[in-house]
Amino acid sequence: GKFSKSRGVGVFGDMAKDTGIPADIWRFYLLYLRPEGQDSAFSWSDLMLKNNSELLNNLGNFINRAGMFVCKFFGGIVPNMVLTPDDKRLLARVTLELRQYHQLLEKVRWVAETLGLGQG
Repeated sequence: GKFSKSRGVGVFGDMAKDTGIPADIWRFYLLYLRPEGQDSAFSWSDLMLKNNSELLNNLGNFINRAGMFVCKFFGGIVPNMVLTPDDKRLLARVTLELRQYHQLLEKVRWVAETLGLGQG
């Protein structure tokens, strides 16, 4: 059902830690499930399903394919990366966007803290 800290409904930080499930699996699942304008419902079976199908199968398949590609075409050694001028411009643009994004997140956090939001 819908999480409610006041009603004790949900899995919270200390409870998640006590499950023994690695933090990275929780991070993946919470990012995967994050609300898009509505509340999310948690279920243990969905956590297991997403972990097995999305994280293990899809990510594992991607890593396996990348490794096989490197073995087949590069003798098992990842070649040195050579950046073109276009690559460098793209990286510079992405770096600028990320900096601006982080600045905006900090502003939101400052406003939320100033207004006393997000505490409970």
